[in-house]
Order: sequence, then C-alpha cells, then structure tokens
Amino acid sequence: MITTPLTAELVHGALELEATDRGLRPHRLPRRVRERYADAQLQLMEAQPSGVHVAVVTTARRLTLEVHATRVAYRGVKRARGNIDVVVDGIFHTSHTLAEGDSVELDLQTGTNTFVPGSSDSVTVEDLPAGEKNVEIWLPHNEQVDLIGLQSDAPVYAVTPAGPIWLHHGSSISQGSNATNPTGIWPVVAARRAGVRLQNLGFGGSALVDPVIARVMRDTPADLISAKFGINVVNLDGMRLRTFVPAVHGFLDTIRDGHPATPLLLVSPIFCAVHENTPGPGAFDPATLGTDAVQFMATGQPGDTAQGRLTLRVIRSALQEIVEARSDDANLHYLDGLSLYGEADAEVCPLPDGLHPGAETHALIGTRFADLAFTAGGPFVNQGRAHE
Repeated sequence: MITTPLTAELVHGALELEATDRGLRPHRLPRRVRERYADAQLQLMEAQPSGVHVAVVTTARRLTLEVHATRVAYRGVKRARGNIDVVVDGIFHTSHTLAEGDSVELDLQTGTNTFVPGSSDSVTVEDLPAGEKNVEIWLPHNEQVDLIGLQSDAPVYAVTPAGPIWLHHGSSISQGSNATNPTGIWPVVAARRAGVRLQNLGFGGSALVDPVIARVMRDTPADLISAKFGINVVNLDGMRLRTFVPAVHGFLDTIRDGHPATPLLLVSPIFCAVHENTPGPGAFDPATLGTDAVQFMATGQPGDTAQGRLTLRVIRSALQEIVEARSDDANLHYLDGLSLYGEADAEVCPLPDGLHPGAETHALIGTRFADLAFTAGGPFVNQGRAHE
C-alpha cells in the first residue's frame, strides 16, 4: 500500500488545516478568529468539518483513510454517530459510520461534562471501479476529526478545483443538524445539484450576525455568497428589532467591502412552529430530557413583539425590507425561507426535535434551494449547472 501525505491540495472546503499530534485538523474559521473571537460554542462547531472533503484522482481499487474523531454526546439522549461518505465521479458510492474516537459527554441537567478517550477509525473502500476516477471522501458534519493517514493500492493525485465557489453562512440547519450523512446536509445537496464548490460557514447556534464572520466572508474568495439568519437570533433572544436591522446592514456592508459586485443572497428562516410567533430564549423541553425524543421549546410569550422582541415572522419581514432598502445593489437578492420549507411541508415532514430538519427535509431544502437559486430567474443563474 502507498501512503500519501494529507496536504491542503487534497482537502477541500476547509479554510485552514491545523497540525496536531495525530495529523491534520480541518477548520472552517481561521486561527486568528478562533483564538480572539470564538466562544466555546463557535469553537466546537467550526471544528466539525461540515462540507469538507478529501478529493483525489486515482486508478486505485482500494483506499483507506484513518481519522480520529471527537464527538459531543448528551447524557440520556440517543445521538447518531457521524458518517464518512465516499463519492466516485460524482456518484454516491458508500457510507461508513464512525465507531471509535473521543467523546465529550454533557449532562444537560447539571451542565457538567466528562471526557472519554477512544481510538481511531480506519475507513476502507475496497470495491472502487477500475480505471482513473475522481474519489471524494466527505467528512462528518457533526464530529471533529483529525486526518491521520491516506493509503491506497495505486498513486493518488490532487484534483484540480473546478466550478464557482459558493460561500454560505447559516445556523445548525446549514451545518446539517439531524441529517444522517455529510452529503445529505442541505447545502451539500444544493451544491452538488448545482455543480458548485461549497465553502460552508454554517455553525450550530452561531448565526448571530457576528461582525467577525462578515469579515471572514469579506476576505474569503467567492463567486456566490449567501447568508441565512433568523433561528439563532430568536432562540438566543440576543437582539431586538432595533439592533438586528442595523447589524444585518453592517454585515452586508462588510461583505461588500471585499465582494462589491458578487451575487449575494439573503435568506430568511424556514418554518419552525416553535418560534413562528413566540420569542426566545429557546430551551430543551424538560419533560423530554432522558428520552429518545428530546424536543425544543420557546420560553417567551406568544405574540410578545411590541417591545421589539423577535420571532421568525418578524425577522422574515425585516430581512425583506433590508433588501428593499438596498435596491441600489443590483446583485443583492432575498429568498423567503418558507419557499424552502413552509407550514404545509411541516405537516408532511415535521421537524423531529421541533427545530432541526430530518434527512428527508434536508434533501427537500437542498433541492429547492438549487432550483430556486441556480435556475432561470434565480440570483445565481448561469453560475452553476442546476440539474433537472
């Protein structure tokens, strides 16, 4: 077997690779941001490589990727492990569920955590088709991983990147919460359908209109840009309408400092009954703790928006008005999140925990986004290759 060093040329979708004692750890935010600005939640989420994959061209019939994962577990809550997906010449080939790795176990009732060390996983694919092919190994969207080694029975080479870069920022829904596979999270579904290269800045609990994220987006190469705000601002109860609107304007201004004419899409929240008309803070429903069906709930008072408290309905109106107020920017567009997943969809495919889409709904949202954004009349038209 041939051992190939894992380098930046082989890893796509990460903004930075950190050398660790084990190997390379993909990060979705630069070191300066992680050390100066990121709180514990954002640090945890940015190190989970949502949208990141190893890509090689090879004639190998057998490949092995060794990784060491670190996952977050909740005591008394059943949580699926992360998966690694293999795609060959653009077609899904196989998926491997991680079984080893370290875990940080959190007790939701006491707030304490316990670190449990583990061993590494070896992901082997033995039935690759003959001949030269492109092989993508998609890393888990919900567990941190260190890349340790890549072995093959024939040489592997870096893939020359092709296609426009789509830079996207959003919440845990954009990171992929409740999806089962890394190729099944809605931004990856949309990117693969449209034929674009995804740079995913979806961070669980952290789409909070942070100026530092706007600066990262300003400084990151991109051909297409989208930002999806709403659910985290509401369930943190961290802003009022008076502060939210100028914060979004400032976020857009900062992006425009680095991308003055790039197509930019502002996306409002998908339907979530918990917060449609009820402000946050959001919380776990205590009656469901310790069960296999933990649910989220809103702790605000329904309809309490008179003092500027935010609900998803308020935020949708505010985001649309922001785009209308910036009508001099011909490349700024608005997409109503209800067109991706609305109240009628919730009747058919309810959110499993009341907040995050399941696997079927991720596929639905990704397909609709690609079709709305990349086809005729869409803000990203002619920038990708949306599939029928």
